Amino acid sequence: MAYFSLLVVFCYTLFSRPTPNPQPQKLKLVWADEFNYKGQPNPKKWVEEEGYIRNKEEQYYTKGRLENARVENGNLVIEARQDSLLVKGKKVPVTSASLTTQGTGEWQYGRIEVRAKIPSARGTWPAIWMLGKNIKQVGWPACGEIDMMENVGFDPDTVHFNVHTQAYNHTKNTNKGRKVGLTKPYADFHLYAVDWTEDKIDFLLDNKVVFTFKNEGTGSSTWPFNRPFYLILNLAIGGAWGGQRGVDLQALPQKYYIDYVRVYQ
Repeated sequence: MAYFSLLVVFCYTLFSRPTPNPQPQKLKLVWADEFNYKGQPNPKKWVEEEGYIRNKEEQYYTKGRLENARVENGNLVIEARQDSLLVKGKKVPVTSASLTTQGTGEWQYGRIEVRAKIPSARGTWPAIWMLGKNIKQVGWPACGEIDMMENVGFDPDTVHFNVHTQAYNHTKNTNKGRKVGLTKPYADFHLYAVDWTEDKIDFLLDNKVVFTFKNEGTGSSTWPFNRPFYLILNLAIGGAWGGQRGVDLQALPQKYYIDYVRVYQ
């Protein structure tokens, strides 16, 4: 999910035959949430964003509200819904949740895995993505962005894998990525992952490499991925990309299920 507004033009290639990726060797599990509990997401692992955050989206992200983010039946559930929440005396018509590991889990290199089932309706925009820990110091896109998975409801059978850097980003129409056809990704769980080293980032769908971004050796403008990043799980509604063909509010509520998050190094 690009940190700022997305352009209409995308320079991706549709993949039909992903290449197998060997199981990482000599990596140990260093961080995980299996969501084998009930109630609020573990506050020692997850920070909930609050407010209208980015991309001119329609939802208000809430904090500490089970209607929008909860753990039940072995899954993290992020729910976008029509609402009547009052915030500073004003009614908020659409709410959802965005959970990050900023300050609780930040990693440099390794394998990050998220098993998830995404929602699908016109206007939905679920994502699994990462931002550089130094975003407050250098801003976006200099901090770097790793989009492990994005989907927009107006194109439901496609998932997107991207990176954004100072040199390669959508504001310059130079961002690097691929889109992959996936039949009904909202009907079942799929495994989204990255294998990240100092030389490259492999993006994986169900343990098969679908896109590789390589370190060109030309400095931080093309490779800011030599520092810690944190993870974000969110369900946006509308916005610069998700809302390009309108939003079907009558299709709400929509639920985004995450079975587990695992980090290996």
